[in-house]
Amino acid sequence: MDENQKQSLLRAIAISSGISLTPGHAQQYQELSASFSALESFKSHPSSIAACISLISSEVHLYDNQNAGGLNCNGINRYVDVTVSTKLYGLSVLQAFLKKGYASLNESDRLSLRNSVLTAARQLVIYSSNRNENDSSDSASQSNLRILSMKLAAFLSDVAIRDFPQRWTNFGNEIFSAVSNGGLWSDDPVSDDTGVRIGLECLKIITEDCTDSDFNARISTTRRNDVLIGLNEISPQILPLLFALLSSQYGIVANANNTLQEMQAYLTNNNRSTDQMTSQEQVLYDAQCTTRDKAAGLCAAILTTCEKFCQSLPLEWMLGTFSSNPDSTNPSPDVENKTDFVSAMLHLLREPSHDINILSISCLRHLACRKLDEHQWIKLLQSLPQAVAEAETAQCQLFPNNLTEQQRRVLQFQYHRKLSKMMAMLVGSHIGFISADKEIVKNQGGTKHQILSSYLSLLSNILSHPSGRICHEQINTWIALLRDPTMSKLLSPYLQTLLNAYMSHLVRLPWNDVEDGTHELTSLIQTSWEEKEEYDSWLMDLRSKCSQLFKYIAQINPKLAAATLHTKLEYLLTHHGNGQPRNLTNGEQLQQWSFACVQFEGFHQPLDNLLQGMPSWSLAEKEDCANSDPGRLEIRASVRSSLNQVANMIISWNPTDVWLKFRRTTLVNALKYYWQYDPTTLLTGVDAMLTYLATSDDHMATRPHSNGKKHSDEIVSLRKRTGACLVSISKKVPHHLVPWLAQLSERVKNLLSSNDLLPMNEMHLYEFLSCVATAVEDPLARSNFVSDVLSNAINVLDSIEVKNAVNSVEGLMATLGISAATNDPSSVTNPLVVKQTTELYVKMFSAFNQLLSVGKRCHEAAKKRPGGGLPPTTATPPTLSTQSNFPDEGPISLSDLAINDPFVPLWPRILPTLLCALDAVLQLWHPNYQAVLLRHNIQRYALAISDEEAYLATKQDSTAGGVYGEGGTAGSIVSGWDRRDVNLAPKWSGWLNELRHTCFQLLGLAAGQRVLFAPELAGIFPRFVSVIVDERHLKSMENRHLTQYLKQFLEILLLSCPATLYQSHLSPILGPLFEHLQYRLQCNWAPIIEPNTLRSSSETTKALTTPACENAAALASNTGEEWFLTYYARCGLFVGDLDAVTGEEVVEKARVELSRALSDCLQAALALKGEWGLVLANQAKEEQAVKKNDPSKLKSGPRTRFNDQEGRRVNADGMSCSRNIVIAIIIVCICCFSPSSLSDKVDISFSF
Repeated sequence: MDENQKQSLLRAIAISSGISLTPGHAQQYQELSASFSALESFKSHPSSIAACISLISSEVHLYDNQNAGGLNCNGINRYVDVTVSTKLYGLSVLQAFLKKGYASLNESDRLSLRNSVLTAARQLVIYSSNRNENDSSDSASQSNLRILSMKLAAFLSDVAIRDFPQRWTNFGNEIFSAVSNGGLWSDDPVSDDTGVRIGLECLKIITEDCTDSDFNARISTTRRNDVLIGLNEISPQILPLLFALLSSQYGIVANANNTLQEMQAYLTNNNRSTDQMTSQEQVLYDAQCTTRDKAAGLCAAILTTCEKFCQSLPLEWMLGTFSSNPDSTNPSPDVENKTDFVSAMLHLLREPSHDINILSISCLRHLACRKLDEHQWIKLLQSLPQAVAEAETAQCQLFPNNLTEQQRRVLQFQYHRKLSKMMAMLVGSHIGFISADKEIVKNQGGTKHQILSSYLSLLSNILSHPSGRICHEQINTWIALLRDPTMSKLLSPYLQTLLNAYMSHLVRLPWNDVEDGTHELTSLIQTSWEEKEEYDSWLMDLRSKCSQLFKYIAQINPKLAAATLHTKLEYLLTHHGNGQPRNLTNGEQLQQWSFACVQFEGFHQPLDNLLQGMPSWSLAEKEDCANSDPGRLEIRASVRSSLNQVANMIISWNPTDVWLKFRRTTLVNALKYYWQYDPTTLLTGVDAMLTYLATSDDHMATRPHSNGKKHSDEIVSLRKRTGACLVSISKKVPHHLVPWLAQLSERVKNLLSSNDLLPMNEMHLYEFLSCVATAVEDPLARSNFVSDVLSNAINVLDSIEVKNAVNSVEGLMATLGISAATNDPSSVTNPLVVKQTTELYVKMFSAFNQLLSVGKRCHEAAKKRPGGGLPPTTATPPTLSTQSNFPDEGPISLSDLAINDPFVPLWPRILPTLLCALDAVLQLWHPNYQAVLLRHNIQRYALAISDEEAYLATKQDSTAGGVYGEGGTAGSIVSGWDRRDVNLAPKWSGWLNELRHTCFQLLGLAAGQRVLFAPELAGIFPRFVSVIVDERHLKSMENRHLTQYLKQFLEILLLSCPATLYQSHLSPILGPLFEHLQYRLQCNWAPIIEPNTLRSSSETTKALTTPACENAAALASNTGEEWFLTYYARCGLFVGDLDAVTGEEVVEKARVELSRALSDCLQAALALKGEWGLVLANQAKEEQAVKKNDPSKLKSGPRTRFNDQEGRRVNADGMSCSRNIVIAIIIVCICCFSPSSLSDKVDISFSF
């Protein structure tokens, strides 16, 4: 490259770097474009590498401005310095070559390239040193030099990864020797630290690339190991150098800090501040600040490199003499030559400049996560408390005296947060040392125990910090410690602190006050969390983890837990029981986020979790603890006394504010764990909840924007929460409510007759009574009571209105207001018609839903009874070779099933109406009805999907508000209308979905209860089959209908049908169903699998939308194969006015879900997953235990409901598990899908 070519290249580099060659002359786009093109072309030139080597090894590059196109250079510097830009460009070219062509170089070329880069680095070090001495550098040029030094370090590290230590044997000398000795290490880092920073950055990159999993994938394992071995070999040269530099630079920082403190003290004594200094004083003050900042920056760079060492390199690098075992009789011979970085880091905790203290903590945290020896761990535990105390004192001296406590906490927040996390991890990563040391565990007061106790005391004291972030960093460690039962004595002194700290942070912060700046900790809170969403996410995570923490604390020390609950509740009722301080009120009522409401909301979780975690012996009756030790008896008495007072305080608390009533309901719900052992206040609590169900809002009518609503949103929320609370209590302690069943039933009837309950509350009351009824011992009384509870629902199904609605599809359409829209389209928005239609639908649906809810509760309770809900039998389980039945096989009469399940006798009255309703709903999708409905501009929406289904297909995050929130799909199916509006059209799709799903679930319940196989229902079974597998129904159902059909009915039917009834009860259903499913799935996937076929055009897979309804209606009226092909290609979906993108997502979801549902159903039936899959897993575990003669194998599996309390294996239905039953189930499941008969089941079983 001649001089002219070089000048052209320098000009292009200067222009592309933004260097002005002519003052006042702005660079044009054409110049920039031409320069970039020239530089890119140069990279591909054959001699570019040699030229770049020459460029970076040259000391200076000057562009001759006089030859720049004949420009007049009067008043302009003739030469423009482009040294830095040129070297940066040369390095970028060489860096690219290093990745692709470096491996092909011979040894001489490699050495030449390496020496040129080292020369450039030395030139930079010398140049930078001279500039600092002359003090003529501006900030821009200094920044460019820093960039160049980092680029050189990156290049040297890349070369070292390829050549060190085999080819580059003198790497350590060439990088870490002084400049005067041919290296890069600065002789005087105080005046210039460029060479030091190059060496530190080079070390950091090499370590990171060879150890960090995010980077080491590009380096082979062999090369990586070679580099790490080489680093270990030169560590005696590197580490003392780093340690000495760290010591010297920190000494400069400390001296500067002392000088600055003396200056500030001088000003304070003269009643002046730093803003009032003279010019001469300002110069001296700024000089000390500059000196401190420069030395502190170098310390921070050293610690950043050491942080990489701490992660993966040998512990001895950082521990040095700190790792020496004082008890060892043979200390290492070179221990005196080792450097103790850990002690230095502990000392540096006191220095906040350039985050030195935080970087030191990061280094210690990485070491804490490593596998330390016990003496190393103990020494760290012993050293940290003193170091932290000294650091706190030193940092307080560095802060100005006029800072408030909160301002200091804000400045130290990151330091305290990192410190809390590091100290917690040091314990959490070495719990094994604690549990294995009897001296520590048994609290014997030895040296180790004292060290650990002091450390845990400091750790618990950190929890007093007002920011929840600090506490959150420790919670995983405390949970891990509390999980180990051997540490209960060790942790007892800190449990009260733990409870108080975490209970206080569960109370939600008033974020509005934080945003307004009125909260007393506004600055600290805003430092802890940037925005409310971040705080809400953090609070959810904290509450999730605190659930475990509180349960463990209650298990270890129930007396403390009970006393804390009593003290906290007493304080809350005294100071906030009447809503004090009554802020954020809406008229006379408190709002949800009023201070008092938030306080009680934060108390609910500790109450619930602590009551759950208390051991049964601490709550049981006195006679149950007769054989317990005196200590337990004393604890039990204290616990029961405290909790009795807690229960009485909650029950006697009678707030008037709706939101306080809501909070009281949550507290009453938590008492169910206490009532399990002491039901003294149970009835009073239930009575209070029943009273809340009838709570009204006297001021609702006078409220603005009430829109005619009968109840406010607050009252609705209270009633819903109360109903759920009643169901929860009845499920937990039904046996304690049985003596008052008659009174409760009468009270519930009065509430139901009031006509003021929400439909959901009616459902809650039915569930409440059914749960209590399951605890009645007399089967006949139990059945009669359930029948009496559900008499209203059954009478509704037997009413003329419902009969007319479900006996035909025309009746159903008339009931839902679909038919009326034919002649009077305005009827769908007529408020009176909408109200009447909605009430009639709710009445009909609620009846079905009440039966389903109560039936499920009864079935769940029946499965927990002896025999798993099946009647007792004396039949002897035969061998596989006989034709006899197992105890759970064959038909069982309703009277026998009713012994355990009180819901069973109601099925003869329910099933006929249920089948009529399902038949009418499924008929609505027949092609002849679709042809009529799709033509009508309103009635067509009865066939559409709901807004909720469209929303679920988009896979959005529900935290944004769901269907009705921002970005939701409300009003997208019926454009501008949703089911909340006074319009029947958007309600139809949701109503039909609810009715269809409830019918499927009721049929699944009948199958699960084995009612379908009872002799008493043999006469109705043909009608049942004709509805379930009617060919027209199967062909007309959408994919989404069939998916629910498989999930909610068929899978339960397969798992519940007795083996001897497969031919009579399953074959008529499975044959037509699977034949249709095979055809449907072929049509579903044909447009995807065969996109080029004529019938598989892209249009056929699009969901039907409103504009295409006329064509679809015409096609449906023909009812030919062409209709069904297009119908199945779009999965049968009509999406109304939904946008095209979401419509495609809905179709894709429907196609995939049907395929997945069928796969899941078959796998469950073949015991490949689900309940029977777990049974087979238990069987395999038993066989393994027998083969290995190791009974412990039986105890190592997960605790599930398939293991009873006595340790015996039970099947999915609760019956005892035996090998014969498991094999028989597999056989019959295989046979149900096989066209052959059951006669050869023995051969099948053995081949399987």
